[in-house]
Amino acid sequence: MHGHDHRYGPTESGTVLLDLGADTGALIVHTGRRLHGREIEISRADQPDGPRTHSAVRERVVRDGVFHSAVYPDLPAGLYTVWWDERTPAGAISVTGGAVAEFVWPSSAPPGVS
Repeated sequence: MHGHDHRYGPTESGTVLLDLGADTGALIVHTGRRLHGREIEISRADQPDGPRTHSAVRERVVRDGVFHSAVYPDLPAGLYTVWWDERTPAGAISVTGGAVAEFVWPSSAPPGVS
């Protein structure tokens, strides 16, 4: 599996600020503990060879407990591909202006990925 692997400490509640607006949204990819530190890439679905944005999966401490996720703030509204690896999409998610979209990382690899 390709990608970067970093180790980060927990993110305390309130340390991620999301600037939401009419044409700007955010994305949270929920992964589970096993992907802690992994960089997950996303890109605009309408630009398959366009630039990708990555974010590291971090432990997030909230009032109701602990969860692991990658957060992408300040995204222009549109359809995004979440990448399993460099060549394989894990899925797609629509980001709407003024809202936070949530994507749950698949529990198993997409077909054709070993």
